[in-house]
Amino acid sequence: MNGGSVNGFGAEGGVNGHDGPRTRERLAPVVPDLRHLRDDGHIARLLGRVAPGIAPPLLTAVAGALVVAVLSVADRGQLTGITLFAPVAALLLSGAASGHPHDGRFDLFVPPVLRVTEYGYLAVLGSASGVPGPMVFVLLVAIVCHHRDDVARPAVGVDRPLGVRHAALGWDGRMLVIAVGGAFSALTAAYGILAGYLVVLMVRECVRTWSATPVSDVRTRPATPGGTDPGDRSIPHDGDGGQSASGTNGEA
Repeated sequence: MNGGSVNGFGAEGGVNGHDGPRTRERLAPVVPDLRHLRDDGHIARLLGRVAPGIAPPLLTAVAGALVVAVLSVADRGQLTGITLFAPVAALLLSGAASGHPHDGRFDLFVPPVLRVTEYGYLAVLGSASGVPGPMVFVLLVAIVCHHRDDVARPAVGVDRPLGVRHAALGWDGRMLVIAVGGAFSALTAAYGILAGYLVVLMVRECVRTWSATPVSDVRTRPATPGGTDPGDRSIPHDGDGGQSASGTNGEA
């Protein structure tokens, strides 16, 4: 065995010592900024530029979530003026803190609070107002996949283009789209259009990413001298290991 490699991996981390530093640099995890994980839309970011660093992020996020919950429970989540005002209240509260550096001890809880606020509002309003369940489910799954992409990509040192993230409208923009659709008595159409738009956006970005990935980046495990993978075992002709089909003492 070569002293500079272990199991075919060189000291630099690549297979047989090749492309080690480049591969490790490309796949180095990146700690994302909490403001990136907030998934703010255009309006929230605009409010955050007015007085950056003034409003505490966690306090405003929790206050916005409580307001949305109270307004939704007030009319049992059904389509009313009070329920449609909930996204505006959450936006005015949480959006003002979007420009904060999020360097507090407990600011890491801000993105989960915003996620619960958005998911809860869309689920409760849709189910209580007669929107078909599959349509609500597809919209929530599309948003969850969008958020997972924001979390998963920095773990391998890459990120989505800024334009694609902005095109997803942000948590505030999506809630406002649903509220506007409800105000014009087109709540079901708003759910369907928003779900279709996010699915198309997600599929387009997946295809773009797959097409832009060089084939040489795919890692393969070197074959053993025998040409077979060490994890594969040949199956004997007598599949029972040579034991007779009768009992253990040879008797039927």
